[in-house]
Amino acid sequence: MKKVLIGESDFKLIRESNAYYIDKSLFVEEILNCPYKVILITRPRRFGKTINLSLLNYFFEKTNHDNSFLFDGLDIKNTDIFNDYFAKYPVIFITFKDIKHSNWNECLESIKLTISQTFHSFDYLLNSDCLSERQVLDFKDILNRTASKVIYENALKMLSEILQIYHKKQVIVLMDEYDTPIHSGYQYKYYDEVIFFMRNFLSSGLKDNSKLFKGIITGTLRISKESIFTGLNNLGVFPLIKNRFNNCFGFDEFEVKKILDDFCLSDEFSTLYKWYDGYNFGNKKIFNPWSVVNFISDPESGALPYWLNTASMDLIENVITPNNQHLRVELNDLIEGKSITKTIYENMIFSDITDSRSDLIWSFLLHSGYLKVVKQVKSDLRQKFELQIPNQEVRIVYIELIEKWIKNHVELRQLEMLLSSLKQSNIALFEKKLKLICLEIMSYHDFAGSPERVYHALVLGMLVWLSDDYVVRSNRESGYGRYDIIFIPKDKTRLGIIIEFKRIEDDEIVDDVLDNALKQIEEKRYDVELKASGVSKVLKLAIGFSSKEVYLKHINSASMH
Repeated sequence: MKKVLIGESDFKLIRESNAYYIDKSLFVEEILNCPYKVILITRPRRFGKTINLSLLNYFFEKTNHDNSFLFDGLDIKNTDIFNDYFAKYPVIFITFKDIKHSNWNECLESIKLTISQTFHSFDYLLNSDCLSERQVLDFKDILNRTASKVIYENALKMLSEILQIYHKKQVIVLMDEYDTPIHSGYQYKYYDEVIFFMRNFLSSGLKDNSKLFKGIITGTLRISKESIFTGLNNLGVFPLIKNRFNNCFGFDEFEVKKILDDFCLSDEFSTLYKWYDGYNFGNKKIFNPWSVVNFISDPESGALPYWLNTASMDLIENVITPNNQHLRVELNDLIEGKSITKTIYENMIFSDITDSRSDLIWSFLLHSGYLKVVKQVKSDLRQKFELQIPNQEVRIVYIELIEKWIKNHVELRQLEMLLSSLKQSNIALFEKKLKLICLEIMSYHDFAGSPERVYHALVLGMLVWLSDDYVVRSNRESGYGRYDIIFIPKDKTRLGIIIEFKRIEDDEIVDDVLDNALKQIEEKRYDVELKASGVSKVLKLAIGFSSKEVYLKHINSASMH
């Protein structure tokens, strides 16, 4: 049984150490068959982008070392492509995946260091006659990290020109995680500076570059063409909603079953399916490879949120804020397992996400791996998709986010007492705690003066904290004005709960509104689903919100008091 190397993304090291490897070598063929000179492939983090670029590097790179043994037993070696293209090209491989800094000066220094290290791989060029005097000086300044920002912005173009002259062969550029510094720039408020640099760096090296054979760029998102890919008319963009390259990143069902079989863990497929499956790349169903590999390496620990633990949630929290009432309603649906239909954009400008273009939130979440496409919805010229949370692991993200919102506004002990009193049908205590919590929530600026916001926060909170004991289902028909939520206990001897929320207008009588809510529960027989599932004791609860107050009435079928 071969060993598993967790987190190792160097293709050569994996192959030399005889570690376990799922064959993705036909990615080479996919790249060569793609008609675009410059190819941008976007996938969520930890889905194999770096190792695939490393594979391309060792395949194409013209070197004095024979690396053909790395491809022994892999599919690509059985093709004509191997003989025609293997080890024939100078390759520039540059990665930005570790450039994560809280200010622009540190980010720029890190970018300079990365470019300098890339140039060190080609310092043999200094001993050739391929460089002009000016290029020699610039090359040495880049190596010493003393060059001007302008020289670094044009470094990719200069290096590709010199390599083409030296090797008499067009150059392949591999650029890994190009958008990592841009994410940090957005998060830490130096977005304009990093966008300006990356736009010039990419444009000079990739735009109309006759020395270039292929340029392959990977990242999580396509940053808007207007802000970074200006003028790249030879650019092909392949996000996860497109079919091309759909099996090159992540594991499909066949591959997961093979892995489990190889490690004598075939009985664990249902666990991996629930926790790590669910991504749809084009028309291909994909498992999260990072979490699958981590599970394989330590199956005794069971399913854990491995992928979630590899990155900070700060960027997600910046995008998904509790201030957006409509967003909270849609999160409610997603956590319940429902789908939402949204327009998805292939490119975006980060600064638009939470300001003028809040609809971009869903595109960001999809491309980042926090949502999946269920199906495309026919519409106008825009791309509309039905979206869901992909699996149990990602669902934890939304639950933790909601828990944080609630905990920031409500004393946790009060919330626990509220939900405990509800489960025990102690309505007097529930009403007391509910009123107290609503006052606490309304005192915060995020929810101030808005009963709708309190209401949605309550629904989300109940979904999160009661989900271990209950299956929670809701049937919202007309927004806040009418919303019933049903809690089906997993232990059928426990109390089932039906809640009807109502807004109480200034000219309405409280008792009439609550009585009508209870009457609605009775007449529409909302308890049928509970009884059909084997629950005999049902609490029917009407909760009314006015501008400053909360009111309750209930019917308890167990005691009828």
